[in-house]
Amino acid sequence: MIAIVTGGARGIGRACALALARKGFDIALVDLLVPEMERTAAEIRALGQDVRTYEADVADFRRAQEVVDDVVAAWGRVDFLLNNAGRSNPKSLMELTEEEWDRTLAVNLKSCFNWSRAVVPTMQAQRGGRIASMSSLNAHSGGVTSAVSKCAYAAAKAGILGLTRALAKELGPTIRVNAICPGVIETEMGNALIRARGAELAKGIALGRLGTPEDVAEVAVFLATSEPSFITGQDFVVDGFQWVM
Repeated sequence: MIAIVTGGARGIGRACALALARKGFDIALVDLLVPEMERTAAEIRALGQDVRTYEADVADFRRAQEVVDDVVAAWGRVDFLLNNAGRSNPKSLMELTEEEWDRTLAVNLKSCFNWSRAVVPTMQAQRGGRIASMSSLNAHSGGVTSAVSKCAYAAAKAGILGLTRALAKELGPTIRVNAICPGVIETEMGNALIRARGAELAKGIALGRLGTPEDVAEVAVFLATSEPSFITGQDFVVDGFQWVM
């Protein structure tokens, strides 16, 4: 089995890549953080799985096609795509520049189009495949007070949910398409928020703690491997039931 994980160098992407490797997937890692990506690749090899690494800007449409073509040439198929790469933007509407808005949408939302568009022909030809995209709890809440999730980020993540539902209808029954909506997860991207408000946020979570990348990875593996699967077009909230934003 072959999986492509964008943003796979660290955080949630790293945890998902390692969890998939433990389930027998060979992994194609995609990221701009090359040293971190190579460390994750070494961890995957230590688990006995093959891994390929690709330095790529996920917002680059042509680069997505190049990487997928190389993966298919090397391994012959793609079974699972995890659109995980993303970037935060803590700026409010009146602070944002047009360039910052465009870049946030490109990395978080356009990337899901780029990579889905690249893998779908192979998945259709092999008569099966699965796509999962990393949205956010803020797609539902707007995340007004969250340090990483002001309007541009929330809009991009909400767009992922619309794209997921549309692709599930368009690509079924051959390809299943779902989304994952993490709440506050202890990752590099969220560290500033956690340092500032971690204790407060944990009090507003029913399970009494912040999430970990491994919590999210468990859901990604489920979406990649569950059989039989009658699930598509859904978004899975992984937040410990959080009500403080």
